[in-house]
Amino acid sequence: MKTIGLIGGMSWESSAVYYELINKHVKKRLGGFHSAQCILNSVDFSKIEKLQRDNNWDELNGLMVKSAKQLENAGADLIILCTNTMHLCSTEIINNTSIPFLHIAEATGAKIKSQGASKVALLGTKFTMEKDFFKNILNDLGIKTIIPNKKDREITHNIIYKELVLGDINEHSKQELKRIITDLKQQGTEGVILGCTELPLLIKPEDVDIPVFDTTKIHAESAVDLALNKENIKL
Repeated sequence: MKTIGLIGGMSWESSAVYYELINKHVKKRLGGFHSAQCILNSVDFSKIEKLQRDNNWDELNGLMVKSAKQLENAGADLIILCTNTMHLCSTEIINNTSIPFLHIAEATGAKIKSQGASKVALLGTKFTMEKDFFKNILNDLGIKTIIPNKKDREITHNIIYKELVLGDINEHSKQELKRIITDLKQQGTEGVILGCTELPLLIKPEDVDIPVFDTTKIHAESAVDLALNKENIKL
């Protein structure tokens, strides 16, 4: 079993879910008393959130590279970044480390392709919905992505940053997200990507009537599958 390096803390609530999902998938794959070999490097999200608001991606790149290098030096065999938005820093991480990096959009795209969907909705922070780092990877896989209108993007972003990252699970916000997903379904989407690692804390597959692609679950389980690969990891 390879050692999974996790860059977490963004938020710690979703990082805790990653840890649980990774260990459950190891248990499912190997049985017995098996658990994951992993190293968690958890950052202070307060600093990250401020830099995001200030649009200071140079410093954010530096912080993510530093975290990745620490994991590599600690003995990790592969790295996952336990957040969608901060994958804006993925190129710098890849360029400054020598171990494989599993991109959340690539893992999600592979899952969507396996289910035969070609047009999906993307929910997440405004960074994830409005920038191209996630959508471009899906487009390269032949998957068309649509996002909510400007007002609903703002609603979704605020639910994430003003509630979910603080551990606040609000029933009214859940109904708002369900409405947004219904509106996107009416535009012909064949599924919805929960493109923020906090969104699965609020929306479950049974809450909507189209397939849900939970990036947290997909990413965590894909990391385990890589870690258990008997051959060398290649990404």
